[in-house]
Amino acid sequence: MRRACIMYLTGLLIFVVVLGILEQIGIPDNLISWSFVFFAGMSFTIVGFLSRTMKLAEFYVAGQNVPAVYNGMATAASWISGAIFVGLAGMFHSKGHDGIAWITGWTGGFVLTITLIAPALRKFGAWTVSDFLEARFGWKYAGLPGIIVLLTCSFTYLIAQMTAMGIVASRFLGMQFDTAVFVGLAGILLCSLLGGMRAVTWTQVAQYIVLAVAYLLPVIWISAKVTGFPLPQFMYGDVLQNIAEIEQNLIENSAAISGGLAASVTPGQSLDTFNFLALIFCLMCGTAVFPQLIMRFLTSTSVQGTRRSISWSMFFIVIIFVTAPAYSAFIQFELYQGIIGQSVSQLVENATWLFKWGSAEGQSLVSICGTRASNIEDVRQACGSLQHVISPTDLSIDPQIFVLAIADIFDLPFVITALIAVGAIAAIMSTTNGLVITITAALGHNVYYRLLDPRAPTGRRLIVTRFIMIIISIIAALITLATPGDIPMLVAWSFSLAGAGLFPVLVLGIWWKRTTTAGALSGMVSGFLITLLYLVQTGLYGMDLWTIPTITDQGIATMASAIIGIPVGFLIMIVVSIFTSPPPFEVLTMMDDIHRPGGKTITQGGDRKIIY
Repeated sequence: MRRACIMYLTGLLIFVVVLGILEQIGIPDNLISWSFVFFAGMSFTIVGFLSRTMKLAEFYVAGQNVPAVYNGMATAASWISGAIFVGLAGMFHSKGHDGIAWITGWTGGFVLTITLIAPALRKFGAWTVSDFLEARFGWKYAGLPGIIVLLTCSFTYLIAQMTAMGIVASRFLGMQFDTAVFVGLAGILLCSLLGGMRAVTWTQVAQYIVLAVAYLLPVIWISAKVTGFPLPQFMYGDVLQNIAEIEQNLIENSAAISGGLAASVTPGQSLDTFNFLALIFCLMCGTAVFPQLIMRFLTSTSVQGTRRSISWSMFFIVIIFVTAPAYSAFIQFELYQGIIGQSVSQLVENATWLFKWGSAEGQSLVSICGTRASNIEDVRQACGSLQHVISPTDLSIDPQIFVLAIADIFDLPFVITALIAVGAIAAIMSTTNGLVITITAALGHNVYYRLLDPRAPTGRRLIVTRFIMIIISIIAALITLATPGDIPMLVAWSFSLAGAGLFPVLVLGIWWKRTTTAGALSGMVSGFLITLLYLVQTGLYGMDLWTIPTITDQGIATMASAIIGIPVGFLIMIVVSIFTSPPPFEVLTMMDDIHRPGGKTITQGGDRKIIY
């Protein structure tokens, strides 16, 4: 497999170089874009076809024999969604201090899952979280609340990814949004329908290679161009010092603006201390139990393999995380060098990319002097004259386009723009594939097989599972077309829902043997519902009803809504468990086995006698 990965990486780099040469000869840009899509699409489809299987264990959990390093690559690809690939750099630029909360929360979540959650579930031998809940709490319906939580948070995240797919594909391939969504749907099914988790795993390994190259190559090129050294992760510190000097000069030279300029050149902090810490807490808890990630770690070869897989996942993810600030720094530096302080008339020569992105149909991605930068005449009228000097307060750029537009900003070849676009598509597809197989496994394994047809043979189970996969994908596409959502909001909601619904029950279910069935179910339901209610009230209807004036003047931020549900879930679970009968001896024995680091797994796909 190592040789195959090296060959694929080499082939991708050669493909980029060849298309770069053809671009210099005069090949059209749209042909370059479609060539990248064809290369990536065909390679992903071939991997998916070669990984086809008729074995249930391979379809649901890749046979639980994925080596740690490749599981780490697959997990990283699944984790680095389109929202992270496209928006992380812009988040650092636009939110400044607040962006740290997202990185800290996501990274901390991996620490929680490696210490508290994933190794125990792998020792149990579960195929899904619901397998563990059924056995741990001795009731075949104990997994149903977990399935509801899984469906809610995974479907929310899935809509966000399919929305991103439609936006990226329509922008770079010239498709209609609706067409782009269904083309993405077809690609998802081609990668996962025949092989399930086995196909998704090896497809995600290829997708990580594509997205990593697409994310790293442009900023490495820019670092060499700006600083003379091709290591952006180390060199952007010097760029930040230059930016600080430029900002200070701008502020000093614009004292008459009474501080307005000072506020505009430095990213502010929109979250107060309470919400900042609450967001970190919610992201950590949501990440630790997010069903898509849990499913990935259940494909490891052993408990030790699970820990190694998580460690490799963090390594491959951190490569992207530490590069995102470099994007933000280099782009900010270029804005100050090529736009801020220039007259409107100079923009035509020095920053044509502003009008290219500002003229995007139906979107306001770039605004100058309060108007969409669709052409120079509109900008002239908004600013008053061609001699108007652009200040930071005049310029507004959607931070979501920073990564997508970086090749245009630094005048790199179009082949780099196309590479970034296909990298974003690979990131979206990898996450979407993981979400679809997670939802499919829960419905096909835990609902159909466990509850509806326990005697179903393997062939019928696979047919039903694949049918469910198709239906789920179509439903997600139709919802996306009807109401494409705000991507960052949907992402934050999904983590809050996962954390509130699953974090207390998994932590106490694994580490407190006194947790009872009644306590687990009441705590899980109450924590999840109270978080969902708050999201509906504040996120959908704008009803800011639950505030804590003595702690935060802002109220509780929607993206940190699990700060309510998680403590409620823990509290109710503990209280109810104390006042109900303790678990039976068989469950206590099983928990002792789970806590032993060595030995064989306890079940195969949760198949053991359930105590009713």
